[in-house]
Amino acid sequence: MPLDELPDWLPAWCRDHLGGEPADVLFRSQQVSMVFGLRLAGGRDVVVKARADDGRAASCVAAQARLAERGFPCPRPLTPVVGAGALAVHAEEFRPGGEVLHGDSPDVAVRCAEVFARLMAELAGVTVAPPLPNPPWVRWDETGSGTWPPIDFLDGLDQSVVSEHIVEAAERARRRLLAARLPCVLGHADFEAQNLRWQGRQLWTVHDWDSLAWQPEAALVGAASGAFASAGPPTLAPIESSEAFLVAYQRFRGRSFTPVELEIAWAAGVWMAAYNAREMALCGGSPAGGDALRAQAAERLRRANA
Repeated sequence: MPLDELPDWLPAWCRDHLGGEPADVLFRSQQVSMVFGLRLAGGRDVVVKARADDGRAASCVAAQARLAERGFPCPRPLTPVVGAGALAVHAEEFRPGGEVLHGDSPDVAVRCAEVFARLMAELAGVTVAPPLPNPPWVRWDETGSGTWPPIDFLDGLDQSVVSEHIVEAAERARRRLLAARLPCVLGHADFEAQNLRWQGRQLWTVHDWDSLAWQPEAALVGAASGAFASAGPPTLAPIESSEAFLVAYQRFRGRSFTPVELEIAWAAGVWMAAYNAREMALCGGSPAGGDALRAQAAERLRRANA
């Protein structure tokens, strides 16, 4: 990406908060946030992230900074969140390297569960304002009677392309989640393979701290147990691998979930998978997640008591 195609606000923001303007663009991506990998004048490489300022970013970045200070493998924030018009912006260190761990076997699930247990244990010692509203793919508690949280760009599309099995699974899972009334904790809500990097069997870094959420621990673990294998378009891990993830997480955390917590874990995995399958259907994306949900929903909802 040429320098002259960067947003107008970005060079001055870098000069004011990082001490130098961009001299080169290393990469650019955009999903929930706009992410710019930049080489500044003077040679320092940084990553600048910008997203709509909905009030979540300050808590997410503060929590990320606490974990980085403690030695958890994640990029260290270089600035707090600073506004740029309607955007919430911060910079963090550029932490390249490592490889995505591919696969959805029970063995891969156990490796990922160990990381998630360590991450959740670290976050348990962090006190920040809850990062609300939650990311939409775990926002089953959105106020209102609808199945999905309101999102204009999705809601304006042709809903008839969303299969009935996706909607039914989401509605049943959501009812179970809302009935539980478990206490909320801080956790990572986008624990996918594409957001982790490994060096051999050693974890190198966890990315996407913009996706912290405030939901019950069991629900966050359940969502991760279904999503951990997603290395591109979202999919749903096999049931035996999600079960291995849940069992390993409890072992690594040193406590057993109650029967209700286990039900909520299974329900959360269904709801997140249904949310992703709906988005893929509406946007013409991969049907893999929807197909996996169709094949697994009955058993997952049975385990959720939904």
